[in-house]
Amino acid sequence: MTLFSSIAAFEAALDGLPAADASALEVARARQAQLTKPAGSLGRLEEVAVFFAGWQCREKPRINKARAAIFAGNHGFTVHGVSAFPAAVTAQMVANFEAGGAAINALSNAAGLELKVIALDLDRPTADFTVAPAMSDDDCLAALSAGASVIEAGLDVLVVGEMGIGNTTAASALCARALGGAAVDWVGRGTGLDAEGVARKIMIVDRALDVHRDAPATAFEALRRLGGREIVAIAGAVIAARHARVPVVLDGFITCSAIAPLMAVAPAITAHLLAGHCSAEQGHRRLLDRLGLDPILSLDMRLGEGSGAAVAVAVIRSALAAHAGMATFTEAGVSQE
Repeated sequence: MTLFSSIAAFEAALDGLPAADASALEVARARQAQLTKPAGSLGRLEEVAVFFAGWQCREKPRINKARAAIFAGNHGFTVHGVSAFPAAVTAQMVANFEAGGAAINALSNAAGLELKVIALDLDRPTADFTVAPAMSDDDCLAALSAGASVIEAGLDVLVVGEMGIGNTTAASALCARALGGAAVDWVGRGTGLDAEGVARKIMIVDRALDVHRDAPATAFEALRRLGGREIVAIAGAVIAARHARVPVVLDGFITCSAIAPLMAVAPAITAHLLAGHCSAEQGHRRLLDRLGLDPILSLDMRLGEGSGAAVAVAVIRSALAAHAGMATFTEAGVSQE
């Protein structure tokens, strides 16, 4: 992908987002009206099927090739004790993904998702964003391009997930900068911090926001200064997916935080996105409301890894199966009167 060869190219990609296919949406809605059921009786499943039709440009959308892309990165600010786990766990969990032993492996298999794990310079954490931008321009562009690389021809749906010790801290900072509010409005317990740890995390996010307060108010600068490589890669994957007309299923608070700085300058970015679930992380519901995304599931999950989004794919497959497989009233000889 060449979407992110420069900052200007990134901004052009974000400025030129394609829309869903209006004619495909129309014929999919017409099909829903003719299926052997009362109008609206399958609820959200009907909306999901029509949504996919619009992005796949076909009356009967399908999922033949489905991918879960899990991006991993390390963060310099973890020196401040913002996580219940040491930074070394990021690489250990990546090894677990690659060995097939994590929740996302089992859930991807169950949902029929090809799993790709993309580790991003784990031996080179981002800078501590309380004293400097997390990334250089080149590092940020490289992370965006790493995200874009998971999009290829024939892909029908993409699940995005992440792994990065401490990354709910970066996610909270991105949300506060892009969408407003104080750190306390966005910071949660992450992987299990106690009250003292949460207070320390709030202080670190506040400090980062203050250090970068006068930075240019662009999506690129927000991602570069306050994001991590894995979060930036998710942003790159989402933009690339939009240009390839691939629907994206978001996971939890961290994956959704990658969208916040994009939406702040390009609100239409959310049009090809589905929220797989609402996690138990404190800021996720607030973030989904701001993004205008209604989660498919709410199961009190807070694992990350793309786990909630993977579970949601099973619901999506059901929606498309009903849309394509049901008979119309005419085909079934059933009266609509």
